[in-house]
Amino acid sequence: MKRVLFALLVLVFSAGPAQAEIKWEIVRELPHDTKAFTQGLTIHGELIYETTGQVGESDVRIMRLSDGKILQRRPMRADVFGEGSTIWGDRIVSITWKDETGFVWNRKDLKPIGSFRYTGEGWGLTHDGNALIMSDGTPDLRFLDPESYKEQRRVTVTWEGEPVRFLNELEQVGDVLYANIWFSPLIARIDPASGKIDDWINLQPLVAKNMSASGEGVLNGIAWDAKAQLLYVTGKNWPKIYALRLRD
Repeated sequence: MKRVLFALLVLVFSAGPAQAEIKWEIVRELPHDTKAFTQGLTIHGELIYETTGQVGESDVRIMRLSDGKILQRRPMRADVFGEGSTIWGDRIVSITWKDETGFVWNRKDLKPIGSFRYTGEGWGLTHDGNALIMSDGTPDLRFLDPESYKEQRRVTVTWEGEPVRFLNELEQVGDVLYANIWFSPLIARIDPASGKIDDWINLQPLVAKNMSASGEGVLNGIAWDAKAQLLYVTGKNWPKIYALRLRD
């Protein structure tokens, strides 16, 4: 089923995103835990923060940006499926897939310090400095108050006027938003104000190199290193994290 879905996604996007104009080159590689079912990836200072999925295996972890070494990790509740996450001040905020529950962690020691509720599924999470931005697998992005976690508004993401589903891991970079499209090699560049996609990154060569035989090892994980101006990407159970330099 998932292989069929992947083929359909490639077919649907072949007329536009297959001709993505955003070019990229790999400038460095870091080792990545192949047991990490990556759902959220964020860079803050000299550290990488990651949340992983799968019931009974989900966790939140801190890695060193210089070499990818895991410095700390803390398991989530054994009954939840971890999803995306972002840094907000001294907190890590993470969401879950079907549990309608988000968690708040201390950024320094990963101790749990709170939780919150939302309706529906949770997929990706980032922020724009004013609001948390959450995807749920639909074409809609939810904007949440970062203190109360209450939904403020929604924006529908479109490509050439058509809604785009399967928005997954998110990363805000300046005034634009990058989003993985689940089970595809594509990252959309979105205007978060209008929801319009203006271009794409096609990472098919990396996906082909890292996709597992089971088909589960899809692209998922986007983090921006503002200091180096590099976009870091990885996937579920991938052995590498790649730092990419982008150019239009």
